[in-house]
Amino acid sequence: MAILKCHGACLREFTSQFPRPGRPDNYKSRRNVKWRSPQAAVLPNFHLPMRSLEVKKLCFVRITAVDDFAWLLLCRTSAEDIKALRLITAIKTPYLPDGRFDLEAYDDLVNMQIENGAEGVIVGGTTGEGQLMSWDEHIMLIGHTVNCFGGSVKVIGNTGSNSTREAIHATEQGFAVGMHAALHINPYYGKTSLEGLVSHFDSVLPMGPTIIYNVPSRTGQDIPPRVVNTVAQSPNLAGIKECVGNDRVEQYTGNGIVVWSGNDDQCHDARWGHGATGVISVTSNLIPGLMRELMFGGKNPSLNGKLLPLMEWLFQEPNPIGLNTALAQLGVVRPVFRLPYVPLPLAKRVEFVNLVKEIGRENFVGEKDVKVLDDDDFVLVGRY
Repeated sequence: MAILKCHGACLREFTSQFPRPGRPDNYKSRRNVKWRSPQAAVLPNFHLPMRSLEVKKLCFVRITAVDDFAWLLLCRTSAEDIKALRLITAIKTPYLPDGRFDLEAYDDLVNMQIENGAEGVIVGGTTGEGQLMSWDEHIMLIGHTVNCFGGSVKVIGNTGSNSTREAIHATEQGFAVGMHAALHINPYYGKTSLEGLVSHFDSVLPMGPTIIYNVPSRTGQDIPPRVVNTVAQSPNLAGIKECVGNDRVEQYTGNGIVVWSGNDDQCHDARWGHGATGVISVTSNLIPGLMRELMFGGKNPSLNGKLLPLMEWLFQEPNPIGLNTALAQLGVVRPVFRLPYVPLPLAKRVEFVNLVKEIGRENFVGEKDVKVLDDDDFVLVGRY
């Protein structure tokens, strides 16, 4: 209030130096008055990009340098908050028949994740088909997720790119709309040197909590421990989503670096045998409750063995083809695919129906009966 009062007083002083309507302008009485700019209420050292905007505390505190009270706002999410997450779902993005986002189906799917114990969602990742989105769509979906679910689940936006400039800009926008953390992949296709990898990550890490994503099968280049150990000096590095395998996982966890398994079929052993914090999972889109049990319930080789056939089915073709097909068969999303993704063939869809029956329909998201679906039921969209 003191700041606002000061602002008002200065403004009145400023406006009194100019003629008021209906009053004569006595220039001689004003000509020796020194003009002063009004003082605005300014937050010192506040600069863009806006960081994660999760508001944890709003209070008034006495500041010795100010006559009265000043306000303190925006205790943002820290890397430590992200490090504590055990089950993070790489969430699917559903579509309408014309290829636009189906936000109603998306919200239902995110709600199912929250209700069944997921602690975070990756928005616009590989599973969410961020690679098929414009950046406007990408940032909109991150902002929508924060607005609807940011108080119940950590929202981690995939703002990585093979272009450092794009990664910086997207990450600025992602934190501006309130995401709690960023997911960053290494530059792909064009690739770069190890020194270039360090410089790339150093360019985005200062913006806020960050998870680095290592998946050489997609990028064509491994992020070696030398690079990770270098950038791990940043307090904003929350950890690594590691897809190379559990030997690499243990190499990091032995040095105190947080790791999430990026391979669903290895995540049980990674969690309970190699020190991984948890998993960033595709399968949890389908069975979030069972994946939570796998990450929180201690060693459970029996459950893990029961789920492995489903995981193998999901990844027989590049992700997210299997997941998109499965969610459509469960009636959770419309059977709409943005090309170049197309559904699994009929024989594989029959296999999924049998897997659902073996694991139990009650363990899967949605309430409709699982269906095989005909080829003609699927809509393939090339322009959207």
